Amino acid sequence: MHCNFLKNLKTGGQIVKKLNQLIDNLKIISKPSPNFGIRRDKAYPSIIVLHYTAMDSADDALERLCDPEAEVSSHYLIDEKGQIFFLVDEENRAWHAGEGSWGDCEDINSSSIGIELSNSGEAPFSFLLMQSLVFLINKITNRWNIKPNNIIGHSDLAPGRKKDPGRHFDWAWLEFLELASKSVSINFDYDFWKNLEKIGYMLPVLASQKLDVIEAFRARHCQNNYGPLNEKDIFMASGVVKRLKNSI
Repeated sequence: MHCNFLKNLKTGGQIVKKLNQLIDNLKIISKPSPNFGIRRDKAYPSIIVLHYTAMDSADDALERLCDPEAEVSSHYLIDEKGQIFFLVDEENRAWHAGEGSWGDCEDINSSSIGIELSNSGEAPFSFLLMQSLVFLINKITNRWNIKPNNIIGHSDLAPGRKKDPGRHFDWAWLEFLELASKSVSINFDYDFWKNLEKIGYMLPVLASQKLDVIEAFRARHCQNNYGPLNEKDIFMASGVVKRLKNSI
């Protein structure tokens, strides 16, 4: 487990409660960004999108996310020490996702909350950052009733165009806390691409796009798997879909 104080906690719910108690006194710093708009078509948040900043420091990321000329933003930023910065009100449309889709949603910005994580993409995410992320996701999902399968990475909605939060992100930690859909392998040869569509991925058209979607799926569910599409990918996609059906 991640830290000594978690050793005697047996369930994800107990751990989330403990983390909330530890972080409740952490002051969330308001750092308003001018880069936002109105959510279109009366949309409300049903998706959480996780990003990494890929910048030298959280201060550099804050500067860019609040620069009107950059025309990018997110609702929150978490630095390596776990400090949470509040940039855009959740009621508003931040500019973090760009082009892409998840399930039936094609305007991700209007239907999501974006969380930037201070990380290069080349190293594990700090425990303090992950601790604050769990706290924040728990609060957001309770406010908006967001389902675990709709807590996704930037790469999930835009395979090929985006890589974050990457293979170093600890999805298993969120899964254990029931804050992300479970990665479960089932030894049965279901249709891989049909299952990916059921999970939420956009089906690729070109062969090169298939490689991008496979990489996005692996970064989320099969982080130690490489090479051509194989049984591990197929069985994992089958398992994810089955767990989704059982959770409905």
